[in-house]
Order: sequence, then C-alpha cells, then structure tokens
Amino acid sequence: MTTKLAFSLLTVSCLAIAPAFAQSGNAQEEDKSAKTRSVTGCLSAGDSANEFKLTQDDGSSWDIQSKGVKLSPHVGHTVTVTGKVWHPDMHGAKEKTKAAVDPNAKEHGHLDATSVSMVSESCKK
Repeated sequence: MTTKLAFSLLTVSCLAIAPAFAQSGNAQEEDKSAKTRSVTGCLSAGDSANEFKLTQDDGSSWDIQSKGVKLSPHVGHTVTVTGKVWHPDMHGAKEKTKAAVDPNAKEHGHLDATSVSMVSESCKK
C-alpha cells in the first residue's frame, strides 16, 4: 500500500513540475509582444525621406523611423537599432498567428528608433 502511495506521489510531483521544464525551453525565444526591441541587420533607405528598412540575417525585416536618431549615415551598414515597437500587443499576436500557419514565416514590424550602433561598415552579401 505504501508503495502505491509513494508511486502516486512521485507521479503527481512529476506532472506538477513538467510545465516549468517546458517553459524553460521557450525562454530562448524572443518576446514578439515586447514594447522595445533591439534588432540587428542591414539598414537601407525606405520609401520616404525619414523611413528606413532593416533586414536581418534570417530574412526578417523592420520598417524604421526616427525623429531623434540619425539613421541616414548608416545606410548600407550592419547596425543594431533599439526602439519602440508600434502596437506591440498587435505585433505579437500577428507574429504568433503567422508562426502557427507557417513556422518558417519571417517577422516584419515597425519600430521608432531610440538608438543606433554600428556593427559593421558593410552588410553581408
């Protein structure tokens, strides 16, 4: 009888801690609903004077604007841009839906840059 009780207790304990291990595997994933993000990639000119596009190595892209950060001197450079995501909750929901439909879907977002730092004077080809 005590063996059955011990086995039952062990089983319940394992089931109780299993979600913690499952979540730790997802801790490496980036929070797609974050209000601020830092993204690294190749900066190019956008469709208008104060718009830029940053393309990451994985094919993800960001439309970037800024009133206070001078981005134009960095066109053609690999940079890290930090900024505020436009509508972060909606962005996160959109990206989760895309990932559910196509696990290979590339992220696309809009960012108001608050800082920029150059990684390289050129972009990878």
